[in-house]
Amino acid sequence: MSTFLLEVGTEELPADFVDDAIKQWKERITKSLDTELLSYTAIEFYGTPRRLAVLIKDLPTQQNDREEEIKGPPKSAGFKNGHATPAAEGFARKQGVSIYELEVRETDKGEFIFVRKKIPGKKTAEILQELIPQWITGLEGRRFMRWGDGDLRFPRPIRWLVTLLDDTVLPIELINGSTQLNSDRISYGHRILSPNPIKIPTASTYLERLRTVFVEADREARHNTIIQQIEETAKQLGGVAEISPSLLEEVINLVEYPIAVAGKFDAEFLELPPEVIITVMVTHQRYFPVKTSEGLLPNFITIANGDPNKTDIIASGNERVIRARLADAQFFYKADCDEHLESYLPQLENVTFQEELGTMRDKVDRIMEISQLICDQLELDPSLRSEIESTAMLCKADLVTQMVYEFPELQGIMGRKYALVSGETENVAQGIFDHYLPRGADDEMPQTLTGQVVGLADRLDTLVSIFGLLMIPTGSSDPFALRRAANGVINITWNAQLSIDLVQILEQSSEDFVVAHPNKTSPLSLLQPFFVQRIQTLLQDDLKIDYDLVKAVLGDNDPEYTERALRDLLDVRDRALFLQEIRNNHQLDEIYETINRSTRLAAKGTLDTLTLEPTSLINPDLFEQPSEKAFYEGLIELLPQTQAAQAERDYQQLVNGLKNIAPVVSRFFDGEQSVLVMADDPQIRQNRLNLLGLLRNQARVIADFGAIVK
Repeated sequence: MSTFLLEVGTEELPADFVDDAIKQWKERITKSLDTELLSYTAIEFYGTPRRLAVLIKDLPTQQNDREEEIKGPPKSAGFKNGHATPAAEGFARKQGVSIYELEVRETDKGEFIFVRKKIPGKKTAEILQELIPQWITGLEGRRFMRWGDGDLRFPRPIRWLVTLLDDTVLPIELINGSTQLNSDRISYGHRILSPNPIKIPTASTYLERLRTVFVEADREARHNTIIQQIEETAKQLGGVAEISPSLLEEVINLVEYPIAVAGKFDAEFLELPPEVIITVMVTHQRYFPVKTSEGLLPNFITIANGDPNKTDIIASGNERVIRARLADAQFFYKADCDEHLESYLPQLENVTFQEELGTMRDKVDRIMEISQLICDQLELDPSLRSEIESTAMLCKADLVTQMVYEFPELQGIMGRKYALVSGETENVAQGIFDHYLPRGADDEMPQTLTGQVVGLADRLDTLVSIFGLLMIPTGSSDPFALRRAANGVINITWNAQLSIDLVQILEQSSEDFVVAHPNKTSPLSLLQPFFVQRIQTLLQDDLKIDYDLVKAVLGDNDPEYTERALRDLLDVRDRALFLQEIRNNHQLDEIYETINRSTRLAAKGTLDTLTLEPTSLINPDLFEQPSEKAFYEGLIELLPQTQAAQAERDYQQLVNGLKNIAPVVSRFFDGEQSVLVMADDPQIRQNRLNLLGLLRNQARVIADFGAIVK
């Protein structure tokens, strides 16, 4: 058994590409080894800023020999009167066997000619030589480049290749124009601490050999070292480090020999909002802040990739940089605070939202209008409406402040700070920050009503406006993040339990869009199915509702159900969760057959899907069997439970009623008192279909049972 090593040495790679490349290799390399029937006991992937590597353990020296069964022509075409035809002879010749090695076998399509071939295994070295160039050139990513005069593309120039099968170099060539790169056992150590070439004696000694030249190729080992060093350094400073997961992931791929270096800055900068200091540290300088229970310390930790004997020089250089950055931030903050936040509104007229949609000031006006629509629906008191109006008016004002211009990551955060400085209420200030939430799938939800309403209005304006321009997401392309905006509308509504009528808001906003853009058509017909699709995705993916149950509450090309879902987002969620619950506890099984059978037959009648009251529709004089009367009386008893379910969203009441009527309906269909629904007499037939239609309609208060799969 052999160990194989591939190392691709490069100029410094983008940090995000290292992880992406390893992920791609994990899929591609394991799949190709399986395809080639090469077994292994372990496969390890490594990556640093200057190299990508894979180590495969316990590879066989060659593939196992194997037999392959190949199907040829039908017997009728291959043999005539016991003699081989040209078709059989050609098949044997193509497979490299004699005519006597052909076999005739019976299949489900008749008798066919087969041949069993023994295929000798190829040597592992030969297979790897074919696969390695594919593994390297098959990587994909952003910002690939060419270098030299060739067409080879990679994120950075490839400088060396190591390909070892145990202690033997596998010859590999990468051609890049007039340049030919040949594989060897030569690698390189740390660019500063050990820049000279080194020899890797065997594949299995790869990690050990690199560690002697100050390179830790094992990403997990670097991760653990960095965490340990940060925690120890923070403890020495008298605090605890704030370790951002995203920053940690980036830093791991920026260093080959991590060294934690502590730095400091002037304590006067602590007068800045902590979010500003942390943004400067984390986002712009890749530093780890240090905290105590009382707040930030005037210290930072950076992970260097240099000489451990020169940490003082490294710290001093970083201190100069952060001092300048914080001084700029301090100037911006003081200058911004000298002005009331509202005074920045005129400057929004100089910021374009979208060429055809006007400025950010125009967008703010639309957000204010939609916010008032939502306030009307929620029937809010005047004081809350006033706070929401102020939040909507000021929600984008910080975009033109000096601080946010320099540090865009602070939008919303600085809006909250400046609102408080300007004397706005806590609800308004927090709402300005909250209206951006959630910023992603795992982000927190807005907690203030001001932020919830303005956040909904902001997203709805974007959706109506961009859809109005027919810039609709297609495939993976969604430059305006419209799917995320629609998800935000739904999730905010669900999380905050807001009883809003989305149809009304979309109708009014679409009408306002057409008034402002007379040459455009209303986007309403595009927005409604888009929202329904987002509801479906969230119910299935986030709430784990079965696909057929989601269809049952949303309908399948059912305008009534579509409108119902959009008019009450809380109700469609609650019905879906309820259906999943009664499926899990088997109550659905007790009513499914009865309701589903009734729903299918009711479709043959003329009754609409909304009528619920039986007394004005059913004629008892047309009953021929006691089961019809019992069915009718059961519907009358069921009606109050149906109406309560509608009014109170207590769908368990309706399910209890459906369980009670189920045996009655079963006797209507089967047994001594059963009836023929499709009777010859049209009046009797319609009367019976109406009974079924009424049951269907009452069940539709929960869902369309015809969409549910047993």
